Amino acid sequence: MSNVVVVGSQWGDEGKGKIVDWLSHRADVVVRFQGGHNAGHTLVIDGKTYKLSLLPSGVVRGKLSLIGNGVVVDPWALLDEIDRIGKLGVKITPDTLRIAENVCLILPLHGVVDRAREAARGGNKIGTTGRGIGPAYEDKVARRAIRLCDLTDRDLLATKLDDLLLHHNALLTGLGAEERFSRDEVMAKLDEIAPKLLPYMDPVWRTLNEARRARKRILFEGAQGAMLDIDHGTYPFVTSSNTVAAQAATGSGFAVGQIGYVLGITKAYTTRVGSGPFPSELHDEIGKLLGERGHEFGTVTGRPRRCGWFDAVAVRQAIKTGGIDGIALTKLDVLDGLEKIKVCTGYRHKGAVIDYLPSSPRAQAEIEPVYETIEGWSESTQGARSWADLPATAIKYIRRVEELIEAPVALLSTSPEREDTILVHDPFID
Repeated sequence: MSNVVVVGSQWGDEGKGKIVDWLSHRADVVVRFQGGHNAGHTLVIDGKTYKLSLLPSGVVRGKLSLIGNGVVVDPWALLDEIDRIGKLGVKITPDTLRIAENVCLILPLHGVVDRAREAARGGNKIGTTGRGIGPAYEDKVARRAIRLCDLTDRDLLATKLDDLLLHHNALLTGLGAEERFSRDEVMAKLDEIAPKLLPYMDPVWRTLNEARRARKRILFEGAQGAMLDIDHGTYPFVTSSNTVAAQAATGSGFAVGQIGYVLGITKAYTTRVGSGPFPSELHDEIGKLLGERGHEFGTVTGRPRRCGWFDAVAVRQAIKTGGIDGIALTKLDVLDGLEKIKVCTGYRHKGAVIDYLPSSPRAQAEIEPVYETIEGWSESTQGARSWADLPATAIKYIRRVEELIEAPVALLSTSPEREDTILVHDPFID
């Protein structure tokens, strides 16, 4: 039996929600290990749609769901989400949801700083969601963050708030923002929220290790995608956390040697939300078609996603840096009916063809995609549940993708519905 880490292998929005739900149905414990409420999963279960941002997908199935220390938590957003999901018939209690006692909190001031800084950048915006995730992570590494456990000690909390506000009020002044925050104001908000949040507090690292000793199936649920990783992504157009599979251990307190299978969720084409390089982006009717068919709008932001052909170079790089064992290929059906399908197999830069995405932002802006054209298919793949249901040319496309990314397809998703999944290799089986 293996523990499984699910990560995105592109720029996020690969369809992780459906795959995570499919796997969480078989897991005993589901863990979020990085990111904040800037990420989102959409789950469709029995025709009912659940949009989750902070809550692990396991809550919908009644599985023990853990928010690890690698996540930054907006308490108000979390409680709103708990209430919203509760109205859909999912009751969430401390018996089903635990939050790491050392998790760092997103405060109202973080969103204000985030938005003020983006406004100050003018045309050089990074494309953040404005929800304060970046500033919260900055406070974490600067050792001034307010953590969940701090809500149990008002004297310590007051001291830490003084330190925090000294920094952020000065920053807001420098950015020309009108808002400022006082210790009493922030303390009052935290006093109000603490009784609602603290019942969920837990030494998650201990709970996880107890689950491991009991041979429970543990599913680690990543947010965003590998190419948005703060170290390995298209910096500075990245998220504020490490999104690769190794973060599952650091972001939860789980032994890295106990992580088993790493599943990379991979869309059959490529999308990206916000700013940043996108070598295979399409600005033509095909790009528009992919967006319309794939309903490509951000779960959290509602922003339309940029669409393009499958980028095998970026995915292969994500597989190598992220330790991905196999992929779940999603949204194959969006390509139905296309006469010809292109795949990016390399980048042309300064007259030479390279097989990796360089780190330099200038080089990333200069590269041009090198394409291979593959025959498309006219038949529908939507809802297919076996290889026999797929057109031969669709299977040929899948096999070519496997060759180019140097990893096998473990699962194939053919619609948003959980049952429309072709299992090639069970990630939970060693």
